[in-house]
Amino acid sequence: MLAFLHSNPDACLRANEAGHFTASSLVLNESGTHVLLTLHPKVGRWIQLGGHCEPTDHTVVDAALREATEESGIAGLTIDPALLSAHTHPITCSLGKATRHLDLRFLVYAPDGARAMRSEESTDLRWWPVDALPDAAERETIDHLVSLAARRR
Repeated sequence: MLAFLHSNPDACLRANEAGHFTASSLVLNESGTHVLLTLHPKVGRWIQLGGHCEPTDHTVVDAALREATEESGIAGLTIDPALLSAHTHPITCSLGKATRHLDLRFLVYAPDGARAMRSEESTDLRWWPVDALPDAAERETIDHLVSLAARRR
């Protein structure tokens, strides 16, 4: 990822067809008992919140928090600025062409009892117990992120 960043001046912009960094968040309630997942319309599975960096984002941490706030509709989210995980995966995103997402993943907390409001970017949005994820969840990814978050607590 560092080599890609150093060789691509536009590495954070979705217009970079070779690939681009994205920012996602594992959103947990403050108690760490529930995770907020989005049923992604293109992926067709329950995944963590996140998306593309925008030119107005000063850092990838800012992008992750902005995306989590936009996609959840929850005010008062707090983000741990230490990177939780990083993952590269092929995807066809808004460019309509196959590209790579170099996803930087962060841990975000919502106040206990926060009510999420689905955005237009999601088919559905729900809180799930961390030990009872839906069958259609991207289980390997979410289980891994929840495990990393638990170690951090």
